[in-house]
Amino acid sequence: MTGTLIARDLQKAHGAATILAGVSVTVAPGDVLGVVGPNGAGKSTLLRLLAGVDKPDAGDVRLTSGTAGYLPQEPDRRPGERLQDYLARRTGVAAAEAHMNAEAAALADGGGEGYSDALEAWLALGGADLDVRAETVLRDLGLDVALLELETVALSGGQAARASLAAILLSRFDVLLLDEPTNDLDFDGLARLERFIADRPGGAVIVSHDRSFLDRTVTRVLEIDEILHTAAEFGGGWAGYLELRATAARHEQERFDSYAAQKDRLTARVNRQRQWSETGVKKSKGSDPDKAVVRHRAERSEKQAGKVRASEKAIERLEVVDKPWKRWELQLRFGGGERSGDVTARLERAVLRRGSFTLGPLDLELAWGERVALVGPNGSGKTTLVNALIGTLEPESGVRRLGPGVRVGTLDQARAGFDGAGTLLDAFVEQSGMTVQEARSLLAKFGLEADEVNREARSLSPGERTRASLALLMASGANFLVLDEPTNHLDLPAIEQLEVALDAYDGTLLLVTHDRSLLEAVRVDRTIKL
Repeated sequence: MTGTLIARDLQKAHGAATILAGVSVTVAPGDVLGVVGPNGAGKSTLLRLLAGVDKPDAGDVRLTSGTAGYLPQEPDRRPGERLQDYLARRTGVAAAEAHMNAEAAALADGGGEGYSDALEAWLALGGADLDVRAETVLRDLGLDVALLELETVALSGGQAARASLAAILLSRFDVLLLDEPTNDLDFDGLARLERFIADRPGGAVIVSHDRSFLDRTVTRVLEIDEILHTAAEFGGGWAGYLELRATAARHEQERFDSYAAQKDRLTARVNRQRQWSETGVKKSKGSDPDKAVVRHRAERSEKQAGKVRASEKAIERLEVVDKPWKRWELQLRFGGGERSGDVTARLERAVLRRGSFTLGPLDLELAWGERVALVGPNGSGKTTLVNALIGTLEPESGVRRLGPGVRVGTLDQARAGFDGAGTLLDAFVEQSGMTVQEARSLLAKFGLEADEVNREARSLSPGERTRASLALLMASGANFLVLDEPTNHLDLPAIEQLEVALDAYDGTLLLVTHDRSLLEAVRVDRTIKL
């Protein structure tokens, strides 16, 4: 794996909206570049340009040798596609094999000069032993190898997450381009992915919101500015980025404060000198008969006017320093509902069943105001337990009780509340009970303006659907919050605001997450492990 990816002055616009305005990137073997920035800043666009999926409006992308592989944020499971075929496609083997077969057919007809290169590319991507390696990786991930013959659309959510991870672990690209690879992974999956990134010799470009993952993997950070549409690079890994960014922000504020103080001082001097000058002029026009006194006052007034002009020029000579731009922040607050009874939810000897999966019998009680984290491997039954607690899944046996006065607010992992054909605004009004104007106002606070609220809800990005779901939760006044992987698809500033909101929330909280930084930041009373 010796390929170096070089991108120079990439520019991209969607219609009249500029996305990237001159971004350059170099990724050598062993480099792991983390790409960060607010949702909509152009992180995924940059990855698609680096992969050659999209073409830049200006600038160029060059790979010195080998292959670059792009694994997008959504797993893009396709009807009729077996898991084996999905893995071949995601690892680039399927495309390489199709090219090799085309060259082989041309070779039989007297052509096929590119067959040797096509064969070499197929071998380099691991095509010769992909089937064997796929079985091994699936077993390591706890999946039955029989799933290789199953259509990917038939996989459960946990199986699909591990299938996406398997595609990464099986890939042999020289440069790996990953968009939010940690979404839906459990702790074991995260550890496997981190080891894979650390051990591979090739370069990688990773878009991720997972701070712990970034801290463990990246060697450099590229931060995209959503206002200027440019990018700044920071060395020293994730810790170095945080330190350098904080230092740069402090220096920027100090430069502005110094400029503002100088300007204020000179402006005050100008005002004071102008007042003295005007006072002198008035006195020189008075009734004093002594012409010498009048002349003296006039001369002194002219001197003051000269001082005013000098001070004004001093202001003009100041190097203007713009006030540091304050990034838009998600103003998130939960709560406002009435207190419920002492018991929020209870399961007594409950047996829970979903398909062939069974959990229980369980005895579990959540008290009013209790803050609980629910963790466990994918497939261990976390979603099943959550659905039983909130009442969307009835126990096969046993008892489930929701306390009096409990008002449940949920953020499901799929963000399914906003996946219909209607507009986001219509869906939000229907689910929230708000007026159209109230809904528009609230969604705007979550960065969802006219362009987003009038689109089909299902056309929104995962990040936009997540923000809409959080807005709905904020409007609900829920006193029992159930959040399933809430940081998926959120950018880092929004995650930090979520942490603040959860810290201030005074109702009952059930938090299902594999985000290790979130678990460290949010105080909980106990952790339930499945």
